[in-house]
Amino acid sequence: MSFLRTAARITLGLAMVGAGVGHLTTQRQEFQAQVPDWFPLDEDLTVLGSGVVEIALGASFVVLPRRKRLVGALLAAFFVVIFPGNVAQYVEGTDAFGLDTDRKRLLRLFFQPVLVLWALYGGGWFRRGGRRET
Repeated sequence: MSFLRTAARITLGLAMVGAGVGHLTTQRQEFQAQVPDWFPLDEDLTVLGSGVVEIALGASFVVLPRRKRLVGALLAAFFVVIFPGNVAQYVEGTDAFGLDTDRKRLLRLFFQPVLVLWALYGGGWFRRGGRRET
């Protein structure tokens, strides 16, 4: 179980770093399209800020295994915080990242809870017994 949890933590951490780099570079416009119209901050500032947060959380998940519970909880919270943007993409019918139909945008909404659970699992929140992993 420890191997699977470690693999989940490292995989999600690296994916977050990759997504964060995409926010800052080649996928910046795609991410800007996903910022809801009602969000009070500038689209580019929002994308840059969330990219930096994704890189920081992802890298921390990989290189700070002793802090995996904290980082896993922070990642889960991050996924919850950005969920309204995903809902807005569905409601507003915004095309980005190949999500060019209402069905695809709706299906994406069901992946967000998976990310929350993945972050918590990788962080060691679902261990059996009271044993602490290191």
